[in-house]
Amino acid sequence: MSEEIGPFSTATQMLAALRAAEVSSRELVELHVERIEKFDPQLNSIAVPTVDRARTAAVAADERRAGGDDAPLLGLPMTLKESTLVKGLPQSAGIVELKGHVGAADGPVARDVFAAGACLLGTTNVPVALGDWQANSPNYGRTSNPWDLDRTPGGSTGGGGAALAAGLTPLEVGSDIGGSIRVPAAYCGVYGHRPSETAIPRAGSFPLADHPNPAAVLGVQGPLARSAFDLELLFDVIAGPEVGEASGWKLDLPPARHDRLADFRVAVMPPNPWVQPSAAMSAAVDALVSFVGDAGCRVDDAMPPLDVDQYAGDYSILLSWRTSQGMGRDKREEMAARFAARGDPLSAAQGLGLVIDAADLLAVLDRREAARAQWRAFYEDWDVLVGPMALDAAFPHEDRPWEDRTIDVDGTAVPYTFNIVYPMWAIFAGQPSTAFPAGLSLDGLPLGLQVIGPYLEDRTTLRFAQLLEREWQAFTPPPGY
Repeated sequence: MSEEIGPFSTATQMLAALRAAEVSSRELVELHVERIEKFDPQLNSIAVPTVDRARTAAVAADERRAGGDDAPLLGLPMTLKESTLVKGLPQSAGIVELKGHVGAADGPVARDVFAAGACLLGTTNVPVALGDWQANSPNYGRTSNPWDLDRTPGGSTGGGGAALAAGLTPLEVGSDIGGSIRVPAAYCGVYGHRPSETAIPRAGSFPLADHPNPAAVLGVQGPLARSAFDLELLFDVIAGPEVGEASGWKLDLPPARHDRLADFRVAVMPPNPWVQPSAAMSAAVDALVSFVGDAGCRVDDAMPPLDVDQYAGDYSILLSWRTSQGMGRDKREEMAARFAARGDPLSAAQGLGLVIDAADLLAVLDRREAARAQWRAFYEDWDVLVGPMALDAAFPHEDRPWEDRTIDVDGTAVPYTFNIVYPMWAIFAGQPSTAFPAGLSLDGLPLGLQVIGPYLEDRTTLRFAQLLEREWQAFTPPPGY
């Protein structure tokens, strides 16, 4: 195997080495299997190992390459989130009652990565029902952050974020309805892309959700990687029309608005009236603003003229409504009362979402469309919006009941729910958002920022992150790995 290829090489570099016959797929798979065996006992990032499957796929990939094949991911090892529909593999989303549920067929994401030649190393750990910024599952245990084993890797794609940062996989596909791709990317110091809401099929991202549902707003599937260039590589493999639409629709995304950093018009999120990020996170934003300004970008504080309280409340209503569909009415009413008792506006909105009627739901969806129109108008004057991805670096493992949890931000206890404040901006209106590394805190933990772009202009946020990777900050391996 080429000495230039190692566990922290990018997927793009690994594929180039495969094409040049500098490394075989079998060697790449064994490299990652050895690292999983060495490091995953302490991380617990891989929920369902599929080593034999990866080895078999690697043999087939090497034979295909010898025959002249060059599929986009041919021979590359990778992982998928445990909640992803894969034929023959457990798909529980961390739910005890679904521990024995096994996929009957590949969902669209699995279908596309396997057709592209990927070798599946395993599926990665998640929290219960994908409902936390941690990856602690009664089915598979707790995943730790490779930067600090006493801290969360983020969630819900926490296992994937940890595996990427530790060099156990070069690519991962996660899902995001509450920051579940981008928060793990930020906490683990890697890259994650939440696509435009309709750019990647959503079917198969959760157990028993094997078919498209037009009411399934907010949630998406998307790529994580150690390079923004790898994000686009994987995005191109899995992007496309939803199941059943391919006979009449195709995805034809425009190119990035600019190829040079200096040409970007960069808006910066102004302070949020509810909660402020840590000093370290604010300093990371300031450093980015200084850098892009020096690079020649037009840069200034700006946001669409949205009512923050209304926007956050409507997002929380839809989130609660979407994630409670499997509950009975009595359970939802009981939870709604508990949410209301917390006393903060986000919790109150979440409680309302549990018991909302159809007429009020339609009104929320109408307001969502009005917000989307405001985003469209905003991007006539700006190309991208940058800001924090989370309130701070990764927080310590948290086992208290949700309603009792807080996040320490520079010595202030902030309600746990407020961690959604920065992820929600892209989610509610379906905008693409790319999370990227922005250096380390004083404690040596990764800080992550995000860039939000115009709907269906995913290549603009991806290109912006790629330019920052090349010219400003890039992935750094955690110590000891």
